Amino acid sequence: MNKPNQLWTEEIQSENSLFSVNVKELWRYRDLLLMLVKKDYITFYKQTILGPIWFFIQPILTTLIYVLLFGQIAKLSTDGTPQIAFYLSGITIWNYFSETLTKTSTVFKDNAAVLGKVYFPRLIMPLSIVVSGLMKFVIQFALFVAVVLYYTFAKNTLHPNLWVLATPLLLVLMASFSLGLGMIFSSLTTKYKDLVFLLSFGIQLFMYATPVVFSRTSFPEQYQWILNLNPLTGIFECFRYGFLGSGSFNPNSLLLSSGFILAILILGVLIFNKVEKSFMDTV
Repeated sequence: MNKPNQLWTEEIQSENSLFSVNVKELWRYRDLLLMLVKKDYITFYKQTILGPIWFFIQPILTTLIYVLLFGQIAKLSTDGTPQIAFYLSGITIWNYFSETLTKTSTVFKDNAAVLGKVYFPRLIMPLSIVVSGLMKFVIQFALFVAVVLYYTFAKNTLHPNLWVLATPLLLVLMASFSLGLGMIFSSLTTKYKDLVFLLSFGIQLFMYATPVVFSRTSFPEQYQWILNLNPLTGIFECFRYGFLGSGSFNPNSLLLSSGFILAILILGVLIFNKVEKSFMDTV
């Protein structure tokens, strides 16, 4: 007796191209992505007293410390802009990049119990981290915009310009860079566990090679080529130039950053696709 043809809802294959990114499948699992984002938000703040208020407290306290250390003691130039607005601008976008990169870099190790039992597109995990970080960024960004509006209209010391419209592009670039690097390190840490510690230390050093607490103009001219090698330099300078109206910004640096970040993202997807097939053997 012949069995009737069955319509399968899922087809799991062992052999897939390294370049394959099934966008249609990712879209079908969008509910899972939103659930993971909600879980990350709830579990992190469920047992805290102040809850989401920490989104505001953390950048405020960090900004005040930077004002004291780098503004008052080290006397670093802020290109004539108020120190609070200058340091908060760097902290706001750096927090998003560093937190997303750190969490994505251990996504295989942190979710091994789930990934080894249930099938879903593995790329959902790092994507959920990017989206979750974006929600936190929006809250801190609102605080930054409030500070900019205060110094613009009440103090008349800031002069934003049309480059603020490039903010969505800057966010996409930072998300892509942290996602690409995170997938590379996540794939490597399945076999080399000590890379997690190296990455944590490296992110701290990387901040001081990025114009977070200083501007390009305050960096010695003979060493500015080092800053130009950093793909985040153009992003930070564009963000500050747009909202604070100070500093220097060359659109070509943003184009170079975009090309480099795209290459990192593609490389990250390739390595991630290769490792996801066998990571349970080493994680």
